[in-house]
Amino acid sequence: MEGKLGWVALTAIAPVAWGTNYFVTHEFLPADRPLYGAALRALPAGLILLALRRRRPHGAWWWRSAVLGLLNVSVFFALVFAASQMLPTSLASTVMAVSPLTMMLIAWPLLSEQPRTAHLVGAVVGLGGVGLMLLTGIREVSVPGVLASLAAVLVSSFGHLLAKRWNAGADLLASTAWQLVAGGLFLLPVAAAVEGPPPALPMPTLLAFGYVALVATAIAFAAWFTGLRHLPVGTVGLIGLLNPVTGVLLGTAVAGESLTVQQVCGMALVLAGVVLGRPKRTTGHGTSRPPCEPEADRRSPQASSGAARDESAAEDLTRNV
Repeated sequence: MEGKLGWVALTAIAPVAWGTNYFVTHEFLPADRPLYGAALRALPAGLILLALRRRRPHGAWWWRSAVLGLLNVSVFFALVFAASQMLPTSLASTVMAVSPLTMMLIAWPLLSEQPRTAHLVGAVVGLGGVGLMLLTGIREVSVPGVLASLAAVLVSSFGHLLAKRWNAGADLLASTAWQLVAGGLFLLPVAAAVEGPPPALPMPTLLAFGYVALVATAIAFAAWFTGLRHLPVGTVGLIGLLNPVTGVLLGTAVAGESLTVQQVCGMALVLAGVVLGRPKRTTGHGTSRPPCEPEADRRSPQASSGAARDESAAEDLTRNV
């Protein structure tokens, strides 16, 4: 992986994949079984990653996997579903765009990572761009829906940063796999209780679930957590704004939707926000470590191989998955 730009490019896979997930879910997956949909998204994705990293949790990772699975998968997916039922997709996506700012503010006390001014400005600019892209013709706003979206932002931001804190020195693919498996297992009994028997899955639906599990979950989550390990939280959060941009562009390219001048201006603002979040360049003649690299790496004699392990994991994922 060539420097920080390589990690930025790898991290960007996640929001782009999540952006395509909107279209696939809307067009091919059953709308009346969202909890089963979330479980069938998370559990196969975790098993795919386990096929690449056949390692069981040990020690504290038994309960850590459960906690992260609840936060990043089970509770998050349930809140997103609730918000989608009460809000237009455009408004829900705009509320979710406060995630970069939320991540930066939580990272300050949780990880002792103070946000840079450029990151804060980028978050505000990007949020304005998302609103400009998506907020058109909305007349009624559901307060419970907005609260559900904000709760989803808080839960996912805290869960992602907790994973960053706990993942220091851990195998990234294995830890990501087990939280997806845990989240999927938590969702299955809830789905059975709320939605009844599992739905019938014709071949087009199975293929869509395969894409969602493989690309929009297994690859995306692994790329996202790799970025969190090697890049500042502000940079990763702002890269996440590529999610709604991908959704708008895919709607234009595939669904035949027209792209307005307002949306183009909004995308320009979002991209400007992402650029503001770029990592600092190394100064002087030496090399500098990314500011968010785990503190444990400084003390452990095995830490110097951490980046190489993650690069190998990334190569395994993109080559074998």
